[in-house]
Amino acid sequence: MVKSANVDPSFWKGRRVLLTGHTGFKGAWAAAWLCKMGAEVTGLSLPPEGEFSLYGSLAGKLALNSQLIDIRDQERLKEVVQEANPEIVLHMAAQALVRRSYREPISTFETNVMGTINLLQALSELTELGAALIVTSDKVYLNNEDGRAFRETDPLGGDDPYSSSKAACEIATASFAKSFFATSDARIATARAGNVIGGGDFSEDRLIPDIWRAAREGKTVTLRYPEATRPWQHVLESVSGYLVYLQALAGDEGAEMPKALNFGPADGEVITVGRIAQQVQNAFGIEGDWGLVNKKQPPEKSFLALDASLAEQTLGWRTKWNGDETLTKTVDWYQAFSDNEDIHALTLSQIEDYET
Repeated sequence: MVKSANVDPSFWKGRRVLLTGHTGFKGAWAAAWLCKMGAEVTGLSLPPEGEFSLYGSLAGKLALNSQLIDIRDQERLKEVVQEANPEIVLHMAAQALVRRSYREPISTFETNVMGTINLLQALSELTELGAALIVTSDKVYLNNEDGRAFRETDPLGGDDPYSSSKAACEIATASFAKSFFATSDARIATARAGNVIGGGDFSEDRLIPDIWRAAREGKTVTLRYPEATRPWQHVLESVSGYLVYLQALAGDEGAEMPKALNFGPADGEVITVGRIAQQVQNAFGIEGDWGLVNKKQPPEKSFLALDASLAEQTLGWRTKWNGDETLTKTVDWYQAFSDNEDIHALTLSQIEDYET
């Protein structure tokens, strides 16, 4: 464990915060943390998908104003933004699944690009906004798979609809910041985080949820690209980065902050899908090896890593939990969920463990 910049509860207490995507996996963790610190949170999102969701397990115990709308609905979005009149905005609402983006490319671009533009347009009319952080992805970079970790100055790009929609979101955000916030006190920035894992992710076509479902149903785990590497980190690592970044953007030196930052694991924590899968299988008590998906799959990049040194230099931010700690926290959460334990208490307990 290394020393890193801390989320400051005193900054968030009583602060008016607009959190988009609060019903999603990462958004629900952010909502729980913000509510724990006493922020006045307005959540804006679609209803959670599927039979299970972290938000569904927490909803009755989170003190927030939940607005279930589509960010593509420009007029309704504007109404909610004006009613909330946020001082801080954390924008995570998105179509976040690569494989779904192949099936639904139009709605992916509509949500990730136009939905963000709708939000930025609504924010441009506020007078008390201090900072807004637009969360994109580690996949926004033009990836030629040369084995090098991406830096914030690398060119943007993307072969699949999800990646390219997020790269386009980066460009649109930078344009809006220069065009409509140049004379404003509000600071607009983007954040690019590595692959996050942690308790409460039940999304389709994601590694840990797929393994949990296989364990629950007694099926064999199947992998698409077991040799692919990803910058795995616990969800609380990325959320902490976003919150610390927003604290800095809204502070006295906010104008001097970078307009985009990577948040990823330390060097050496980029590991293969197959290794993660085997460790999680063992933890869930799944015997035997995983299998390979035997039908043609949409292409995916085999190597992906982020250089988060700029976040360390400017914020003092570094990941706190190594790979083993991350997997332990993740497995503990799913096992508690399967045993019908108090998920709200467990989630807050893991947040407290991270804080200390």
